[in-house]
Amino acid sequence: MQKATPGALRPIDGWAALLIVACCACWGFNQVAVKIANAGIPPLYQAGLRSVCSALLLWGWALYRGVPLFGRDGSLVAGIAVGLAFAVDFLLLYPGLALTTASRGVLFLYSMPFFVAIGAHLLVPGDRLTGPKWVGLLAAFGGLAIALGDGLVGTAGDGDLIGDLMCIGAAVSWAASIIIIRTTVLRSISAEKVLFYQLAVSAPLLIGASMMAGEGPASFADPGVVLAFAYTVVPVAFVSYAAWFWLLSRHSPSAMSVFTFLTPVFGAIAGAAILGEALTSRLVAALALVALGIFLVNRPGGARPSRA
Repeated sequence: MQKATPGALRPIDGWAALLIVACCACWGFNQVAVKIANAGIPPLYQAGLRSVCSALLLWGWALYRGVPLFGRDGSLVAGIAVGLAFAVDFLLLYPGLALTTASRGVLFLYSMPFFVAIGAHLLVPGDRLTGPKWVGLLAAFGGLAIALGDGLVGTAGDGDLIGDLMCIGAAVSWAASIIIIRTTVLRSISAEKVLFYQLAVSAPLLIGASMMAGEGPASFADPGVVLAFAYTVVPVAFVSYAAWFWLLSRHSPSAMSVFTFLTPVFGAIAGAAILGEALTSRLVAALALVALGIFLVNRPGGARPSRA
């Protein structure tokens, strides 16, 4: 058996798939937590404060494990770039969601895998798109559209065009951060340091944007708000992000990104379980199409080898 060359893409095995799905589930439940926390913490300030708290947790974890975060390794420029992309994602998403409907905003945000697939096809060696992979992406996106279809018809679909475009811009920023990680020195450094760059760079930008937008003060009097915010900090912005970036350093970004179509489905499940929202037959059909998309993108032989 040949040894894998340094930096070579690895297939997504069962354990990697399980970890990716767990991240998506965590992010899906995050949507409910953010809504609950918004009752006491303004959106942009909440995003910035989350970055601050998660960065401090990550710093402590890195000290405990002996992972260097501040050593010179040639990653500063790329780290600032990925941190800016991370910040722009939230700077566009939250105001965009204020202008358009939530269903439209989430749908446009999760167009991200299309931008990742195109960027990876052009910039990441060994991550070429093939016919089956395109079909898989389209199937998964179709499943997502069905799951969110109720929000795209009638009065619920009258979203503002500017808000829609801002959410698409957030998807592009999210995709850009993934491609930056795969195509720069960030791929060869620790996942902890990659995440620290994103949190440390985004925190002051998001808090500054909150101040410039004139958001009101935060209130932590409600225990539900505190618990919801704590969920967005620890399991989401700390644990799941670290796991995601670790996986990105080893696996195809386009193959991983298609799993993110599951996140809104998990969000619908969380909404039903916690907020009492109804589950419909649309969700069952969406899950079937998403599963088909994941199979097509990750099936053996689906990736075309790049030229030497």
